[in-house]
Amino acid sequence: MASTNTKLEDYMADQLKRYGNVMVPVKASSLERAVVKWARTDKLHPNPDDEFCFPQIGPNYQIISKYEKMIRQFGTIKPDISDEPLMVEKVSPEGYMILNGHHRWAAAMRCGLKWVPISIVNLTQETDIEKMVMNSEHDRRITLDLDEVVFCKDENVPAEKPLHFPYNRMYKERIRLGIPALLHNLGMQGYDIWIYTAKYYSFDYVRDYFKKYSVKLDGIVTGTARKMKGHSALRHRTNALIGEQYNETIHIDMDAVLRTFEGSKEFEDYEIKADPSGWTQEVTDIIKDLRHSEKR
Repeated sequence: MASTNTKLEDYMADQLKRYGNVMVPVKASSLERAVVKWARTDKLHPNPDDEFCFPQIGPNYQIISKYEKMIRQFGTIKPDISDEPLMVEKVSPEGYMILNGHHRWAAAMRCGLKWVPISIVNLTQETDIEKMVMNSEHDRRITLDLDEVVFCKDENVPAEKPLHFPYNRMYKERIRLGIPALLHNLGMQGYDIWIYTAKYYSFDYVRDYFKKYSVKLDGIVTGTARKMKGHSALRHRTNALIGEQYNETIHIDMDAVLRTFEGSKEFEDYEIKADPSGWTQEVTDIIKDLRHSEKR
């Protein structure tokens, strides 16, 4: 087993040496992103900024062994490949960088599996954020977390009606009832709408989903949980860009509405007390009161 582990580590070291500093994200077409496809395992490259590749942390060989047993039993990582494809980002000069699924990829490599199922996403890049800020016409914005606020994870939370076929097959997440109307109205009042998500949704997926509900998003930041080389510097640059454009940010959370002003460390905190059925209306009322107080 130690020999097999060493072979994997040597292969990873070679991959990181060859591709670690030269991989550049490439936008994948809508057709490439539409379906789960198969890719050669040797065309998948480990993410140099993922814990999997950190010498002090490294791969968890117990997890890898678990996936190896599945491969030997079913001939693939999972019997239903659409259930859990590896999440990847298309890169130049060749192949794909793994975003989620390093241990499954390692198990496939150790078992000699030549092909694995992948799902390609286009994450938000720094250049995307620059374009979004440059295209902005307002100096105030609304921010929401897609995973914690917009999408319903609890069956007891009222949700918007599913989209009609075939879009209901493409967009399976349910949006909290009233969110589209809330965001549309806030956009009409002169706020830019920014959505953040830690998950690996494609930039295009989020944008197009909201378009189906007649909501225009001014900012979309995906994959915020991704570990990136120079992450602190990247965050500083993007925050500086956003700070230059927006004097005011209103963040809508599950339990509160927070308002901050650029250049000030102070913030205003307004608690949301309503149950799920009245949540959207209370958020609307809080922001309406803020606008009225400004006019007074």
